[in-house]
Amino acid sequence: MDTHFQILIVGGGNAGISVAAQLLRKDPNLTLAIVEPSDKHYYQPAWTLVGGGEFALEDTIRTEAEVMPERAVWIRDRAVAFVPDQNQVETATSGILTYDYLVVCPGIQLNWGQIKGLPETLGKNGVCSNYAVDQCSYTWETVRNFKGGTALFTSPGTPVKCGGAPQKVMYLSSDHFKRRGILKQTRVEFCTAGGMLFGVKKYAAALEKVVARYGIHLFFRHDLISIDGPQKKVVFKVTDRQGHTTEVTKSFDMIHVTPPQSAPDFVRESPLADAAGWIDVDPHTLRHRHYDNVFGLGDATNTPNAKTGAAVRKQAPVVVENLLAALQHRSLPATYNGYGSCPLVTGIGRLILAEFDYNHEPQESFPFDQARERFSMYQLKKRVLPWMYWNKILKGTA
Repeated sequence: MDTHFQILIVGGGNAGISVAAQLLRKDPNLTLAIVEPSDKHYYQPAWTLVGGGEFALEDTIRTEAEVMPERAVWIRDRAVAFVPDQNQVETATSGILTYDYLVVCPGIQLNWGQIKGLPETLGKNGVCSNYAVDQCSYTWETVRNFKGGTALFTSPGTPVKCGGAPQKVMYLSSDHFKRRGILKQTRVEFCTAGGMLFGVKKYAAALEKVVARYGIHLFFRHDLISIDGPQKKVVFKVTDRQGHTTEVTKSFDMIHVTPPQSAPDFVRESPLADAAGWIDVDPHTLRHRHYDNVFGLGDATNTPNAKTGAAVRKQAPVVVENLLAALQHRSLPATYNGYGSCPLVTGIGRLILAEFDYNHEPQESFPFDQARERFSMYQLKKRVLPWMYWNKILKGTA
């Protein structure tokens, strides 16, 4: 097996496959490899709909071989360390790989164990999460069988992939409760470690109306720290505006948990990481701040944008254009403006399409007010975007 490549990509998810496909379309003669251990590839944005009974889980899964670009070398292994001063990546079983240019996009790490008791009770006792392929079907089972009582939905104090997802499952669940006539017998609570409902004022105002429609109770600066599934009790660390913390215990009949998240350990412990553990890139060129032949994109970088697939779609062509320019010793021509999109499902057949940049200013794609709930935008998420992902984005043509 060859161990040196012009371009080595760590991560075969949305970002890695998209960048590889675009690079090879522009220059088929590149020697390019992708380090990715998984034999499955997932369309994760649809897991929200799986958990709401609106999408089939099997339609979110393909084999990694199906999406791998034809001229890319697939190294079925996991990266364990970076040695950027020597242009090396250490792998678990394939030895040391070397490169001229490195693209790092391994995705985000879910830290279930940081919530005491969660690993032991997840997937039973009414404790569910849409953040894992083997868990989102249980979310729908829990919602479908819910008889009323207290339904908690949490969001942690860390960055998360798709920051709107903790709310989407809550709105879908509330709509199901309403349609079944049990919403009035249900107390729905959104317990978030954050201090606001949404970071863009225009969309936050629209979501406040959705919250009011379902009668949802909001609890800010509430960070879930432990859970007892059999006893149906949870503990939150609550921080007041002066920074003082207390612990609050709540009871639940069902709870949807969004786990704390971080860059993968092998990134956090590497020279590529900033002080917080994220890949340290220039937020506009996406080139590493200290290593000129390293680029990063996707959820593991420290760019202050929403960690979404839509952000990756805008980041990928920037990385491609700038990397090709660097190969030719030219200045980097492309810039990323922090674009992110969050298709906020607010109920069955309802969606607010939030699009915004680094400055939290709306960057809307359609000639109408996207802060309004629309059936058409719901169909965009349910039918158009999954097709676009498998047939265009991963092929490098969108």
